[in-house]
Amino acid sequence: MAEENAKESKIVKDEKEVNPKEATKTGEVKAEEGKPKPVAKLKSKRRLVASNGSVYIKSSFNNTIITITDDKGNVIGWATSGSAGFKGTKKGTPFAAQIASANCARKVVEMGLKQVAVYVSGPGSGRETAVRALQASGLMVTSIKDVTPIPHNGCRPPKQRRV
Repeated sequence: MAEENAKESKIVKDEKEVNPKEATKTGEVKAEEGKPKPVAKLKSKRRLVASNGSVYIKSSFNNTIITITDDKGNVIGWATSGSAGFKGTKKGTPFAAQIASANCARKVVEMGLKQVAVYVSGPGSGRETAVRALQASGLMVTSIKDVTPIPHNGCRPPKQRRV
């Protein structure tokens, strides 16, 4: 009897208690956890939108922000030079604006957007290249408007840099 208890205790010592988190790393699974778990279905992120929309390009000296909306004004896609992978002073370049604009346009073309009206604001260098990238990505640009706010002798602007 004493020998049987000793054998049972050895068996218990040989079996390891495995955490479920560790089980995925080592490949060990307890008998109770061997059952397949039900997988939750993911909702499709892609939604269909109207074929017409608006593109708002805000181009500053440091960054370019592109926002694409549907007819009602609901945002269906956006991108910035920073989200395209550029950091620091490279965010203000025309190339960064072109890449960000192409990324954003690719997202909304998959959703079904075809025609856009473009509204550009700001003094940045990425204005024209962002519009060209929209046209090259398959969106039909119906109109381009400059909506940069211009003061009627309001606040004094910051001094120009001497480089």
